[in-house]
Amino acid sequence: MAMNAFDSKLFELRFERSRRDLFDMLERLYGRHPDYVEFRNRLEDTMRAAWSRRPRDLKWLDLKRDLEPDWFQRPDMVGYVFYIDRFAGDLSGVLSKLDYLEEIGANYVHFMPCLKPRPGDSDGGYSVMDYRAINPAYGTMRDFEKVAKALRNRGISLCVDMVLNHTAREHDWAKAARGGDTVKQDYYLIYGDRTLPDAYEKTLVEIFPDTSPGSFTFDETLQKWVWTTFNTHQWDLNWANPQVFLEIVDIMFYLANKGVDVLRLDAVAFMWKRMGTRCQSEPEVHMILQALRAACHIVCPAVIHLEEAIVSPQEMLPYLGRGAHDGKEGNLAYHNSLMVQFWSALAARDTALMSHVLRTHFPSVLRNATYATYIRCHDDIGWAITEQDAEAVGVTGPGHRSFLSDFYEGVFPGSFSRGALFGVNPETGDKRISGSFASLAGLEIALADGDAAATDNAVERIVMGHVLIAAYGGVPLIYMGDEIAMLNDYGYVEDPDHAHDSRWLHRPRMDWDTVERVRQGNDGSPEARVWHGVRHAMARRKATPELHAGYVIRVPESPAKGVFALVHEAPTGSLLCLFNFTETTVEVPGEWALAEGISSFHDALSDHPAKLKDGNVVLAAYGRVWLR
Repeated sequence: MAMNAFDSKLFELRFERSRRDLFDMLERLYGRHPDYVEFRNRLEDTMRAAWSRRPRDLKWLDLKRDLEPDWFQRPDMVGYVFYIDRFAGDLSGVLSKLDYLEEIGANYVHFMPCLKPRPGDSDGGYSVMDYRAINPAYGTMRDFEKVAKALRNRGISLCVDMVLNHTAREHDWAKAARGGDTVKQDYYLIYGDRTLPDAYEKTLVEIFPDTSPGSFTFDETLQKWVWTTFNTHQWDLNWANPQVFLEIVDIMFYLANKGVDVLRLDAVAFMWKRMGTRCQSEPEVHMILQALRAACHIVCPAVIHLEEAIVSPQEMLPYLGRGAHDGKEGNLAYHNSLMVQFWSALAARDTALMSHVLRTHFPSVLRNATYATYIRCHDDIGWAITEQDAEAVGVTGPGHRSFLSDFYEGVFPGSFSRGALFGVNPETGDKRISGSFASLAGLEIALADGDAAATDNAVERIVMGHVLIAAYGGVPLIYMGDEIAMLNDYGYVEDPDHAHDSRWLHRPRMDWDTVERVRQGNDGSPEARVWHGVRHAMARRKATPELHAGYVIRVPESPAKGVFALVHEAPTGSLLCLFNFTETTVEVPGEWALAEGISSFHDALSDHPAKLKDGNVVLAAYGRVWLR
């Protein structure tokens, strides 16, 4: 498709803007490859072709977001995450739920894996066999485009998953490789014997030791070993091959032109392999991700990248751009540490570790990037707490991680939680946890026991968690069903494709009967109290400009055991956010609060004066305030 003069000039301007960000990385990655010049020429042709095919309304959105580059950092951003089938049946059903999305304040929705997966067990949809097709259970690509346009017309951005580390073994590339195509075999990491796999595995970490031990799978058709980090049916891509980059970037442009606003780049930490390492977060990973972002910044600048790397803080921050990649890599990354520290502080009734980790490891401001904040998601919870951080507050890493696993499994004496183990590693003793927000927060046990006080506490924990992600900055993500306090779904064990994976415990089908009930008003039920509390938190977030993610944040020393404090330093003044992680009332010294920069004791969260006693701020059990 030929470009008109305006589009051609605009493309050239954007190409020049991001040329260095793109080609400086590609030359370092592939400059010595014998086909580099041909690869570079094909990439430029691919970018021009994708831009020429980009729909007119999306080109206008590109211009708008070029003029408003902080659009995703603003406090009016609220995300909602769901599986299409479990939320609405199919894509057509999603169209009937748009009013609901607006009602809860969402202007960013994440369709959990919706690209065509392999049949049967597909790791929850992350084993993709066709990146250019929609899961037929949900509809067609035409249906997808229709929904994307309807969302766009309402100002709602659409996020989809783009798995970068691997494809399904049923993908056309893998099928060609199994059929003897040597070009496609070089798209993957395939070995004739165990010599190199054995050498690599000396330093690799097993991801699913109980269900998929090891990192290599013997393929009977090839009679060779294939690198499979996650599951036997997920073949790792060979990113040292520039043709893989070219294929993937073309798919990204394709999805962007179908109406995707946010590409959630899955499993990015594992993309580059180096002998003698864990093969996680190698420097080349960040070069690839910067180059991918630069390519999108040229062709589809309305699109941003969410990089999924559930790793330690030191390892996670580079995905938002550090050093040479500062401001040039991911736009969003999951704040896994905030999620882990929320659950840690709840169990321990102590925020010392939470304050230490968030103060020590995270910068006060990010450039052209921010966090995706969450308390629960589709995945398990891994206790990413280092020995050094644990020892800094007087506990041990292994001991605290074991305590948290036992507490949230529900076997620790006095635990309020009901969860399930996932990914148990007998060699290291690490145990991860599955469970819905409400069940982990104590609601399931409280309701079973008919304990009104415990029910009240569970409700307040759930609402406080949503207030925390609303207050931290970035984009808060509400996981489907959490806004109505849905409990664990134990029916997953009856599905043979799910029974082996306890993460389906917290992937229930949406309870629309409860939604209709709570929408009628607050009847005092736990579900209604959570629904109205979450909606209120997100509405107040949007009315609080100090929560813009571009402003400096800091974590002061806790004013009282069990209280977490967060300060946003906006040009108009400070906002002090306080959270009580205990089931008892706590008083925060008023003089301390004033010294942290507030000018009054007006609570921006409730939009009423904060409760005071003798000049001190009173926080009820699991209470929270945002003081200006």
